[in-house]
Amino acid sequence: MGFLLPILLFLYSPPTNVRAFDTPDDGGGSITVTWDLPPEDSAVIRYDIYRYEAQKDSGKLAGSVLKGINTFQDVGVKDRVEYSYRVAAVYPDTTVFSEMSSPAVSVPQWFNGKTKAALFILLFYGIVLFWFTEEAKKGRRTYIRKIAGLEAVEEAVGRSTELGKPILFVPGIGMISDITTIAALSILKRVAKKAAEYESRVIVPNFDPIVMVAAQETVKEGYTEAGRPDLYNEKDIFFLTSDQFGYAAGVDGMMMREKPGAIFLQGTFYAEALILAETGHSVGAIQISGTTSVTQLPFFIAATDYTLIGEEMYAASAYLSKDPLMLGTIKGEDLMKLIFIVTIIAGVILETFGIHIISNWFSIF
Repeated sequence: MGFLLPILLFLYSPPTNVRAFDTPDDGGGSITVTWDLPPEDSAVIRYDIYRYEAQKDSGKLAGSVLKGINTFQDVGVKDRVEYSYRVAAVYPDTTVFSEMSSPAVSVPQWFNGKTKAALFILLFYGIVLFWFTEEAKKGRRTYIRKIAGLEAVEEAVGRSTELGKPILFVPGIGMISDITTIAALSILKRVAKKAAEYESRVIVPNFDPIVMVAAQETVKEGYTEAGRPDLYNEKDIFFLTSDQFGYAAGVDGMMMREKPGAIFLQGTFYAEALILAETGHSVGAIQISGTTSVTQLPFFIAATDYTLIGEEMYAASAYLSKDPLMLGTIKGEDLMKLIFIVTIIAGVILETFGIHIISNWFSIF
């Protein structure tokens, strides 16, 4: 077979025009290698790509690709180090190497050019937020639709006061790291402030000790803002248990014993949602619920008087405080969601009729 090797080398061509360059729009650590396929590509088993550092003579196998493929992304390189490449065409009987490519250096890019559309949307969103925030700071009225559950807070606290019964606030079984729990605490502050004004008692059983500490500070702040810090009782905000159904049983027991006039179920809830809501209904309390747990919302809607659905909980803090920054954020988000919805609907309709104006606009980015 030895005498056939020169013939095979003559018959089999190597890859040509090997090019190596920094992979565009990445965070570094990558060089892309391309080459022209030889005429005998159909006979190739695979292509082996060898990497050569500028200071070293021997090459290292960077990877392999199947025949018919003429590009390879080498992700095993260091930034700002020169590398050269050779591509070897592996045939059944021999391997033929290409010429060495020009050196290439990998550097991270500060911006991914493939995300221009996202950048445009982000800039537009920032301008919208800034404009609405400034409008709110100037005292101009920022319209936010009424949220029945939040409007009913005063009614619920007032009814409970008239009946001479306490108010029960259940912050769910979420942790302090849950956004829903933080939203629930913002509502708790409003409830505590109203309760202080009406000289009512607020009971807050907690599933998590850290949430308990936050709830204590929240209620205390609400009573202080109402000018009645003397009515604050730390023992009414306590840790119950970290067992899911033990917590549900404990809260149910409080409902049956205390007979609260108003019950707030605000936060993260799971299988215990309906148990709590039904027990609250059985004692005749006015109930205001709220959660982002979509599987539990139907139970709250069916068993409570008012329900904050999903994002209404997140909007509660801005809705109740009227803080300009928060109001500007809510208005900006609403406008952007409206624009997205209109764009999607318009895009679907136009694409249905073969008009590609919107899709072509996004494709240029």
